[in-house]
Amino acid sequence: MNLRGLQTIVLLIISNTFMTFAWYGHLKFKEYSWGKSLGLVSIILISWGLAFFEYIFMVPANRAGFKGDGGPFNLVQLKTIQETITLIIFMLFTTVFFKTEKLAWNHLVGFMLIVLAVFVIFKKW
Repeated sequence: MNLRGLQTIVLLIISNTFMTFAWYGHLKFKEYSWGKSLGLVSIILISWGLAFFEYIFMVPANRAGFKGDGGPFNLVQLKTIQETITLIIFMLFTTVFFKTEKLAWNHLVGFMLIVLAVFVIFKKW
């Protein structure tokens, strides 16, 4: 893998970390004294603030990785990488921050099928 491919993946990991916190992190706010009284509008604004950082990393990741801009990946491959990273980050986030959520065998089988999808998409047929 070349430098642009590695740069794309690193930026996508950072971007998806912000995205996961923006989409699901607010579910933990009620556990903190400062978050108990937040209304929906406040939570949305905080999530948008986090999503802003997601885009700061997502846009350069896609530009660096896209074949049309000199990167190593076509659009389908970029989306597949992004979705795979999203699921990995989500799994880590869920097991670290939501201790009551448990990964079951069917989740693992589903994730393995996604890895199989990555293989199928990247394989030169």
